[in-house]
Amino acid sequence: MSEERAIAALEASGIEFTLTRHGPVRSLEEAAAARGVDPSAVLKTLVVRRAAEDYLFVLVPGGRSISWPKLRSLLGVSRLSMPDAATAREVTGYERGTITPFGATSAWPVVADATISGTVSIGAGAHGVAALVAADVLLQTLDAQVADVTEPE
Repeated sequence: MSEERAIAALEASGIEFTLTRHGPVRSLEEAAAARGVDPSAVLKTLVVRRAAEDYLFVLVPGGRSISWPKLRSLLGVSRLSMPDAATAREVTGYERGTITPFGATSAWPVVADATISGTVSIGAGAHGVAALVAADVLLQTLDAQVADVTEPE
């Protein structure tokens, strides 16, 4: 089960976290309320393809989206894309909306937006399951490259 794999990976990382569980949500605001955080503290883990079989994770705070020009510039590439849902599941082991770097089937580089701070909520492998963690510890644990790669939605 994806949730168990993600939680086991979180535990194995040594990171301190609090697991939150909630029912279905229909918006960022509902997810944030269910997790007890501000919407900007809900992190989306997006899979981005640089080239065939070359992926990375991008952590994007709630209310923001990837700035493709900024991300391309940071990575020094002219093209990036997001895989379709089936490919994302195949390469991470997680469904869209549950993707997390923790326990993913491949260890890829992580790029995190520079606005991520404080206590954040990151997915834990299943719908309605997330981990509350200190952003600085999360980014250090993931060895994330922190940069300005998003813009307001």
